[in-house]
Amino acid sequence: MSAHRIAELTAPEVASRLAAGAVAILPMGSLETHGPALPMGDYLVAEEIASRIAAAALLKGADALIAPAIPFGGEDFFAGVAGGITLSVATLTAVIEEMAEAFIKTGTRRIMIVNGHAGTIAPADAAARSMRHRHGVIIPALHLWREAGKLHGELGGQPITFGHGGDPVASVTMALKPELCRPEAARAREGSVPYLGVPPTGFGAIRAHGVEFAVPMWVEEVAPGGVAAPDPRGANAAHGGRIVEQLVAAGASICAQLRDHAP
Repeated sequence: MSAHRIAELTAPEVASRLAAGAVAILPMGSLETHGPALPMGDYLVAEEIASRIAAAALLKGADALIAPAIPFGGEDFFAGVAGGITLSVATLTAVIEEMAEAFIKTGTRRIMIVNGHAGTIAPADAAARSMRHRHGVIIPALHLWREAGKLHGELGGQPITFGHGGDPVASVTMALKPELCRPEAARAREGSVPYLGVPPTGFGAIRAHGVEFAVPMWVEEVAPGGVAAPDPRGANAAHGGRIVEQLVAAGASICAQLRDHAP
């Protein structure tokens, strides 16, 4: 039994800890393709990082409780993936807002988002702004892959492994959920097809005359088989562990700041 997961605790214990100032952590991710070597549910990784943040926060004298994860991302490049489920941006924003409202209504004003999906960044940030306007509650959001992407190079990650279907998600998942990974199935990127006659320059972008244009795309158009990284086969658990260590330390620090400074 976890000491931090709300679903595994009794209601009186949860109420007591929240009343004493525990931070409510809202993990979220997606159910999508990450290629042939990685599980579809990256929300599982967000949950695990949230759990480690809560444990590390205790060392700083800050308590934290973890809500059940939102497992579905906002509708973006991954709509239509077999087995994947996405929510409209409006629906996902409303779900995040109502999760936050559930805590605020019972007096909890220390809330943090741990988000493991790029398509949830905009809904999470919109929900946080709404809570600030309506209740004066400040909800920090840790967008895992955006920050892990910065840490990838800083911590010695290879440029060739970087991208969807590769790092940083691959190494982090191998570190946290090795039993769900199939590294032997990893493969190099296949060539993407031209989009409006030119090659994609990334998820949702093409370039003409040195100028980038945003365009709506599906994953198979830019990352066939879910792999956009040039060659993810160099991803490894040791590298992922270093990234996780940084993310967890940062999250625990913000829990302590919420303990001391949340309005």
